[in-house]
Amino acid sequence: MRPDQIQPELYEQQLVEKQLELTRLMADLSLPELEVFASKPTHYRMRAEFRIWHEGDDLYYAMFDSADPRTPIRTDQFLAASTLINELMPALIEAVRDVPVLRHKLFQVDFLTTTTGEALISLLYHKPIDEEWNQAARLMSDAFPACHFIGRSRKKKQILTRDFVMETLTVHGQKFHYQQVENSFTQPNAGISEKMLEWALDVTEGQSGDLLEMYCGNGNFSIPLARRFDRVVATEISKVSVNSAQLNIAMNGMQNVQVVKMASEDVSAALNGDVELPKSLLQAGVDALSPAVVLVDPPRAGLDDATVELIRKVDRILYISCNPETLKANLIALASTHKVVRYAMFDQFPYTHHVEAGVFLERLESA
Repeated sequence: MRPDQIQPELYEQQLVEKQLELTRLMADLSLPELEVFASKPTHYRMRAEFRIWHEGDDLYYAMFDSADPRTPIRTDQFLAASTLINELMPALIEAVRDVPVLRHKLFQVDFLTTTTGEALISLLYHKPIDEEWNQAARLMSDAFPACHFIGRSRKKKQILTRDFVMETLTVHGQKFHYQQVENSFTQPNAGISEKMLEWALDVTEGQSGDLLEMYCGNGNFSIPLARRFDRVVATEISKVSVNSAQLNIAMNGMQNVQVVKMASEDVSAALNGDVELPKSLLQAGVDALSPAVVLVDPPRAGLDDATVELIRKVDRILYISCNPETLKANLIALASTHKVVRYAMFDQFPYTHHVEAGVFLERLESA
C-alpha cells in the first residue's frame, strides 16, 4: 500500500465498495444479511515494515509501488500505522543517523506496537552484526524506554531485551492479554480484532459442550471463547505460536484449553479415521472430545478437502476467512449439510482489496 492511498475522507466510500464486491462474489449463495464492521480510518495498523533508503548523508523510510518497485516513495509518516509507530519513526531515524555502526547497511525497519504503548523494533542489515553493534544499540535503546530492539542479519538474530510485546485486547468489557512474538502471525488491526472476538462470542452465545479449534495461532480466539465451552482443544502447526498460546492460556487463567502442535491436515486425517490418533491428540483427550462447535481460521488457501469432511460432521461451524474466494468454495462444499445463519465482513485492511469475513453455520435439519 502506498502512503497516498490512505485517504480518510474516502474511507466510507471504500468500505461500501468492499461490501458491494463481497456481495457480488457471494450472490449465488443463500446467505443472511451481511454485518459490516468498520475500521478506524487512520492509525489502525499495529505493525508496519519500511525499507530504509540511503541518499548521501540522508536516510529515510521508503515504500514501493508494485507497478514501479525500483522507485522509493519517501515515507516520513504513515497514516495507516499506529500513533506510536508514527511517533517512533522520526526519533529512530535521528538515533541511527550519526552512529555509523547502526546506520551502515541498515536496509529495513519493522515495528510491532500494542494498544498499551509497547513497541518492538527490528533493525535488518546487509552486514554481520557484532559486539560493536550490540553496544551501540544498547546505548541507543536507553532513549526508548518503552521499546525492545532486535538486530537481524543473515543467519543472526540479536535480541537486546526480548523479542515480543504484550498486547491487551478488550472484548465486551473484559481484558485479555496476549504475547505477540516478532515475525509470528498476529492480527494487525487491533480494533478490528476486538470486533471479531466480540462477534465470535455473540454468535456462539448459548453454546456449550466442547470446542475444537484449528489454526489457533497464539490463542487469539481460543482464550475469549473458552468461557463459552466446557473444554477447548486447539491445534496449530507453528511452534512459536503454540508456545505463545500456552503462555497466553496460563496468563489469562484459562483452565479448560489445551493446545496441540499439529498441522490441520494431520488433525483431519486422524479425526476422520484415516490414520491412528497420534499421542499428542490422545494426551489432549481428543478421543473423548465431542465438539459442539468447530472453529477454523485457515490461511488464504482455505480448507483442504479432508478438513471440510471433518467439520461437516459437527453441528455448528465458526469460520473466519481472510480470502472470500476460498471461503465461497468451502461454503459450496458444505451446502449439502449446513446453512449460514450469521455472516460478517471485517475491514481489517482499509484502502486495500483485502477483506476478512466470518460465517456461522448450523446443520440442516435434513442432514
